[in-house]
Amino acid sequence: MKTQAHLKPGQKGTKRLVAKYGQALLCVRYRYDRVRGVRLKTVELVLEEKAWPMPTRHGDTAVVALQVAYTERALREKLKAAGARWDPVEKVWRVSFSSIQGTELEARVLKD
Repeated sequence: MKTQAHLKPGQKGTKRLVAKYGQALLCVRYRYDRVRGVRLKTVELVLEEKAWPMPTRHGDTAVVALQVAYTERALREKLKAAGARWDPVEKVWRVSFSSIQGTELEARVLKD
């Protein structure tokens, strides 16, 4: 079965479905089955929406790299107090993620 069209709500071919399902409509797909010679119109609906706490990317024991400027003395002191070590080759601070989790330093973790 091949999907030929993937339409967002409001596009041509979705007006009646938007009227029927409203904000719950996520997308409409037209699928074609060459074996049976039929076209299928499918809809994707949102049935439930609730808060989801984002999982952390790092485990508690993972060592992460942080970028802190030389002029940011207060942050450097917090890193030292948390047991961070300076990596002169990569010019970053290395510290266990559990030491900085929940602090302003968590936002400075470099992406891998």
